[in-house]
Amino acid sequence: MQKYISLNVNSDFRRVYHRGKSCAKPALVVYSMKNRVGICRVGITVSKKIGNAVERNRSRRIIRAAFQSVMSRYELEGTYDFVLVARTKTKYLKATHVEKALIECLGQVGVIK
Repeated sequence: MQKYISLNVNSDFRRVYHRGKSCAKPALVVYSMKNRVGICRVGITVSKKIGNAVERNRSRRIIRAAFQSVMSRYELEGTYDFVLVARTKTKYLKATHVEKALIECLGQVGVIK
């Protein structure tokens, strides 16, 4: 299982948004970009459009659980920075549905085979 840490700095988020590859699904949007840090970094963003704090936190938990499941099952080719953006449907879905969308997106951007 590959380790990962949180992406916290705003400049890192902006760099991934502008230079990274993206894939959008109804459940979430994935931005990814190779890094030279030697470890994967993940940032999860949820807009206030999603709902109140309870719904936003639920969306974050769902995305985090889906990402942990994907990281435990798949081996990534290199180290990446990821920004995972919740969409309005995310708060209604289970982690397994978000996981399927995440796997599809990671395959499209070329992170996993």
